[in-house]
Amino acid sequence: MTNIFIKQLFIHPIKGLTPQVQESVYLKVGHGIPGDRAFALMYKKNLPDIDVEVSWMKKVNFAMQNDWHSLAALDCFYNPTSEKLTIKRKGIELLVADTSTITGRHEVSTFFTGYLAASYPSPGVSQSARERARLELVGSYNKTRYQDREAGHISLVSQATIDNLSEIAGHIIDVRRFRPNIVVDGIPAWNEFDWVGKQIKIGNALVEVTARINRCLNIEVNPETGERDIALLTILKNNFQHTQTGVIATIITEAHIKKQDIIQF
Repeated sequence: MTNIFIKQLFIHPIKGLTPQVQESVYLKVGHGIPGDRAFALMYKKNLPDIDVEVSWMKKVNFAMQNDWHSLAALDCFYNPTSEKLTIKRKGIELLVADTSTITGRHEVSTFFTGYLAASYPSPGVSQSARERARLELVGSYNKTRYQDREAGHISLVSQATIDNLSEIAGHIIDVRRFRPNIVVDGIPAWNEFDWVGKQIKIGNALVEVTARINRCLNIEVNPETGERDIALLTILKNNFQHTQTGVIATIITEAHIKKQDIIQF
């Protein structure tokens, strides 16, 4: 089949913050997409007494939308050329900080520490989140280190799956709720589940689809307002008897890929 293609591409430079639309990305063996989840906001009490190059840790160690839905109300943009992070809310600029400097990173850490101190966590969050510990920006760009799974990977979901959920929910569902790297068009709803255990070619890159993705409360958070407004976990359970959408894949042959690239088996 040659009518399956990439509709959208995203990276998430800082774990838990705003997705960024991309025209093209590089799929790297052992990493997924360099620059995706390259930074994270780590709870300070879990931060080793070393520099910011903290290796992979479980997501409970980081501030995430799953625990702090108000993070989605922020519009965060990272510029890999200038290494500056710009944070806005409702169009108002709140911070511009240089992540390449100690001062800039401290500004980012201080901003988010204060922001969460004035926010309420989601129900059932970790004890670390409830204690509202100080946050520290960790990581550096062009590496993938803070994905939910330690092994480097990418995530894919089909547009038809999102459309099907939108129809059931009675609301247009923004794909950004699911924080994918690749949105696929040209396949029926939920058909990406059939890819598990198979190798597929995305443009000139070869990947192996390894698992479905189990979802958390993050999918219930509106990526524009930061409010939990649609009970998507309940919708999934009631209609499909699971809480899964999309799949993950590891990179076998690395290459640049771009929007509209064909996906083949």
